[in-house]
Amino acid sequence: MQSLAQIRAILAGDDLAPRKSLGQNFLIDHNLITKLVDASGIHAASLVLEVGPGTGTLTEALLERGATVIAAELDAGLSRHLHAHFVREEKDGRFMLIEGDCLKSKRALAPSIIQALNGRPFRLIANLPYSCATPLIAHLASEHPNCLSMHVTIQKEVAQRLRAKPSTKEYGEASVLVQALCEVGRIATLPPSCFWPPPKVTSEMISITRRTTPLTEDFPALARTVHMLFAQRRKQIGSLLPKGTGLPPDIERTMRAEQLTIEQFVRLADSIEN
Repeated sequence: MQSLAQIRAILAGDDLAPRKSLGQNFLIDHNLITKLVDASGIHAASLVLEVGPGTGTLTEALLERGATVIAAELDAGLSRHLHAHFVREEKDGRFMLIEGDCLKSKRALAPSIIQALNGRPFRLIANLPYSCATPLIAHLASEHPNCLSMHVTIQKEVAQRLRAKPSTKEYGEASVLVQALCEVGRIATLPPSCFWPPPKVTSEMISITRRTTPLTEDFPALARTVHMLFAQRRKQIGSLLPKGTGLPPDIERTMRAEQLTIEQFVRLADSIEN
């Protein structure tokens, strides 16, 4: 894997520098990179989507495990480096670089990525740029059942929201919707010193593994209900529900959104829709 000196040399050689606007903070702790790859459980038959490969440090670790990597890189200068660095793997079909944003919009993957994945089961493994983390994770969880798992490094605050439990300040719309479809766990906490240049926030590695059986059979109905209630999370749910909504026995009209478990949200959504 690339050392900090090698990363600096790569950038200097191509007349590049980390771009704050793109959230370019390169993970330089090799032990943590190995820990992330180990946690993902990838093997020689795995297809991996990597977003924001940077200079290719994590990419190298993924390829060494025998995985096939589809990488999306927004920075044109880094894309040129990646093409040159992984020229053999590109010829062998084990590495494909998508140049551009991973998201077509906040709610859709870029068509070029969808085409490259071609309906195959895959895993997201990445040191994600902070700006795309939440929409990308939410979209893959809800719209791409072929995404078997996500093992990512993201801002700690975002990670806490994704794995939050009811009756906590972090618990919100993303918590419910992602956990209804996936199990979320913490792998490691990363101080700024693990990156170059160091960000101003602490990061966290998390695992997001798709449930064999989701907690809801009607995700769109659940999403509508969760959004409606968390949009005014300080209000009692009874004042927000459509007139005539029958409440499940374990839910009271005086409760607030943050007090409801995911299972209660599911039952409430069913009551509203039916």
